[in-house]
Amino acid sequence: MSYKNILLIDDDPEDAEIFEEAVKALNREVKLQWAGNPERALDELQSAEQLPDLIFLDYNMPRINGGELLGKLKSIQRLSVIPVILISTPSEEFMKLKLDQNEIIKFFSKPNSYSELIAILDSIL
Repeated sequence: MSYKNILLIDDDPEDAEIFEEAVKALNREVKLQWAGNPERALDELQSAEQLPDLIFLDYNMPRINGGELLGKLKSIQRLSVIPVILISTPSEEFMKLKLDQNEIIKFFSKPNSYSELIAILDSIL
């Protein structure tokens, strides 16, 4: 599938900046939006005219983690159809459960290098 409008939900602005640079480096016509506050992201998604084609969701965030936000996204019919890729460090068992429940389409740990991030994004986008 071709993803042209993606949303990154990650509370770390440095990680978001690196993610944005990696997306741009792929030279694809992809529009990336970043949300640093998961609660605000959920509110904005509920009222958005155009929904993203794909959400990259960080797991480790304060106040509401990625797993909790994922549950909220999947409980809202309009948002439940958006494919989600979970990023970060929860256990592999947790990630496989979410895959089996069709709540996410993929997961990966935050890469240790920029080139690794580009390779992961290239395989997805």
